[in-house]
Amino acid sequence: MWCYFRSILLMGLFFNINQGCSAQDKNAGIDRKPAVAGRFYPADASELRHTLAGLFSGAEPRTTENVIGIVCPHAGYVFSGQVAASGYNQVDPDKQFDNVFVIASSHQVSFPGASIYNKGNYVTPLGKVTVNIDLANQLIRENPVITYNPEADRTEHSLEVQVPFLQYHLKKDFKLVPIIIGTQSAETCQKIAEAVKPWFNNRNLFVFSTDFSHYPSYDDAQIADKATCEAIRSGSPETLMQTLNEYERKKIPNLATSLCGWNSILVMLNLTRQDPEIKIAPVQYMNSGDSKSGDKDQVVGYWSLAVTKPDSDDTQPTTFNFTRNDKIKLLKIARGTIEKYIRDRCIPDDDPATYSDNLKVHAGAFVSLKMDGELRGCIGRFSSNIPLYRLIREMAVSSSTEDSRFEPLKVREIDQVEIEISVLSPMKKINSTDEIILGKHGIYIKKGNASGTFLPQVAIETGWDLEQFLGHCARDKAGIGWKGWQEAEIHIYEASVFSEKEFIDRKD
Repeated sequence: MWCYFRSILLMGLFFNINQGCSAQDKNAGIDRKPAVAGRFYPADASELRHTLAGLFSGAEPRTTENVIGIVCPHAGYVFSGQVAASGYNQVDPDKQFDNVFVIASSHQVSFPGASIYNKGNYVTPLGKVTVNIDLANQLIRENPVITYNPEADRTEHSLEVQVPFLQYHLKKDFKLVPIIIGTQSAETCQKIAEAVKPWFNNRNLFVFSTDFSHYPSYDDAQIADKATCEAIRSGSPETLMQTLNEYERKKIPNLATSLCGWNSILVMLNLTRQDPEIKIAPVQYMNSGDSKSGDKDQVVGYWSLAVTKPDSDDTQPTTFNFTRNDKIKLLKIARGTIEKYIRDRCIPDDDPATYSDNLKVHAGAFVSLKMDGELRGCIGRFSSNIPLYRLIREMAVSSSTEDSRFEPLKVREIDQVEIEISVLSPMKKINSTDEIILGKHGIYIKKGNASGTFLPQVAIETGWDLEQFLGHCARDKAGIGWKGWQEAEIHIYEASVFSEKEFIDRKD
């Protein structure tokens, strides 16, 4: 079992225990009363508000838009509250959400599937939060993997500690959908994701509650937690499980788990992997050794991450009319970013006031690196909720350091690589492969949880015919076999493609 009771005991001892706040009594009423107030966070309302105000004042500023989900830790506020506040800070406090789903993992009991509290509302020292009981009952009624288990909520901290953050940060009323996961089955986690998928959109907020490594040394925690974070950012449930298993095999001293809420995050990845528009971005990392109350011998790691998806009302250009100067500027942005990041591990500053409107559009883009005509890295996004010039910076870093097919770019290779940029139009689902025009259209193939894409220029560079284009994408990128595209969804898109080879002088 990935969740260990020891984390509860350790975090509880780290905080000043108030014996006046006991676990919820079985006969206390239908509302779910606080179980860990006075241990994980202050039991007094005024003190709690003061604590939250301090955490948010020191939190990372909001750097993301269109947040539909966040990953936040659930330890005592004195240890993980700063990281959690940074995660919540990414959410627009003035937005009206229909519901807030809090998905947390059980540390107390193991049970099949997930449990939703549908007997009343959630209560904290800051007051009562309305539970969407109708929606809870609907999920229970329509999904065998979701039930109500009275033991799941009774003393569980991983969900409760998130609620005061929501009460403090969100300025508009919302309804809570409190879900605690008790299963240890990856297959069941996928079914839970399918159950809540209809609500995973811009009208609702999802909070995924988890801490990271438990009890290794400070330095070991930093290494393990970075690897786990990258596995989550990959968007692949399989990659996450492989990473967790790898670190279990390493036998790192005192490492009890790399991710106590692994099943909650597995639900998240089964939700996000089905949408190429979604991005998972890291917000802040710390571990308990960074707290004044912690030590560095045995620590618990904490990450906050933001899950973003462009608003359905957002518009993207369907065609691009980049000038020569626009193309040169984007290529210079990419090269300057790569050079600065590879040499100094930092990203150059932007001066968007000097950029044309074309560089500020919201559109998907890929940055490809080539060396002696061979691919050296390629990463991109199908859509974006940030200006194009910022996306090019991000993808330049990713393509040069994060493409798992290649080693990170070395300093000596910087001048040897050629940069190519592809700015994408929105995708369009097609009903017949006859609609594909080789060299004009890129393809995105999706079957179940498997997907893969080829940019438009791939067909020209390889000389493939249509069947080869589809077959290689299905087999080599999506992993569904040579003829897998015949039973898959196929989307097409166009791209404005330009590279440094078009411009003899890079200083032009």
